[in-house]
Parts: sequence; C-alpha cells; structure tokens
Amino acid sequence: MEPPTKPTVRSPKASLETDEVRNLLAPFGLELDPLRIHQIATWTDLLIRWNAKINLTTIATPNEVITRHFAESMYLSKFVALRGRSLDVGSGAGFPGLALKITYPCLDVVLLEPVGKKRAFLKEVVRACGFESVEVRGERIEDYCGSHPAEFDFAMARALGSFDSTLPPMIKCLRTDGELCLWLTRSEAESLLARSPAFSGLVSWSEPIPVPLSRDREIWHGNPSAKPNTCFT
Repeated sequence: MEPPTKPTVRSPKASLETDEVRNLLAPFGLELDPLRIHQIATWTDLLIRWNAKINLTTIATPNEVITRHFAESMYLSKFVALRGRSLDVGSGAGFPGLALKITYPCLDVVLLEPVGKKRAFLKEVVRACGFESVEVRGERIEDYCGSHPAEFDFAMARALGSFDSTLPPMIKCLRTDGELCLWLTRSEAESLLARSPAFSGLVSWSEPIPVPLSRDREIWHGNPSAKPNTCFT
C-alpha cells in the first residue's frame, strides 16, 4: 500500500482578486505592483475579521475599505513625495500613515495609537504584510512631542476629531522643513480656519487636494510658518 499523500500547505489567500483591487484604485490614479496589491488585500481581510470583534472602522465591506481608507490615504502620494520619517497621530487601523508605507516602502513610520487593541491590530498588519521600519507606540501626541521634538519630515492625521489640541504638538514634532498633512471635510477645514490659531496661523497651507469620488473630503498639506516654542510645551 502506498503511503498517504501529505496535504499541500498553502499560505492564506486574500479574498480580493488583484483585478478587483486595481479597479478600485483606478479612479485615484494609483497603479501598484502585485506585491503591493497583495499587501492591500491581506490587510483588508485582517481588517474585516478584526472589525467583527473590535471597533476599527464603521466601513464594513472590502470594496469600501479599499476606496475610503487605502485609496484616500495613498492619494497624497500623487502630490507629495514622502521621505524620511513620518508620524501618524491616532493611527487607528493604520490610515493614513501605514497605508502610505505601501507607496513609499523606504519610509520610516511611527504610528501613535493609545488604544491597546488597535495597537495589537497594527502590529499584526505589520507582521502579515512584511513591513519594515514601522514603530507602533501608545503615547498620545501631547506626551510624545516633548521627547521627540523636530524629528519628523511629515506629521499626519485623519478622522482625528480633536485638531485644536493636537496640531501644536504635531507641529513641534516636525523638522524645520517638515510638512503637516491632514484629511478633512471642507466644513471641518472651514471651522478650524475660523477658530484655531494653530491651524490658520502656524502653517502655510498649499491648495487643498480634493479627494476623488467625494463631494467634500480634502487633503490639506503645508509647512509650519512658525515653529512652536514654550507656549506649546
């Protein structure tokens, strides 16, 4: 009698097909190689599974995850060439900061996320996608900036909801020529311009970037026009 054949062990297959991911990214002008497409599909599968147990996102379908989270985050790369070190404040499920690691693999990324379960998810994404030079930390930006002043080329945040208090320490973390990048709705930006000195007075903003497939979402990016000092400590 012949010995039984051993079953073939295969790595888990992402549920999204390559062409599906490419089609969803197409309206944003994002063209990625197969490795990066696989990273997106793998990450999306993890997000859907983990989201059933912990609150990572209100967006529940893979297609929406790719369009609203990945594509909108990575769209910044069409206008800004990221380099060096990047700080993502309130990273949540990894957007925008870790998603931009897909388009800029050499980027050194620090993800600030105070919720322990979300940090566990981010670490699993980093492992599953094979990302390098990514640090996941639990401090809030107000605490982190004191020991890491002027260290980053980019500081970014998306769907943070508390920009009034977080903008000054984010600016403090930036190098002199660093850039601040924020994902906002138009009404959020108008409100910040009207009430927040840090938003309107300390950053020289470029023209906002309209997000495709959206009526009012924009990406704001600019250079600090004045470096914070003792009044932000």
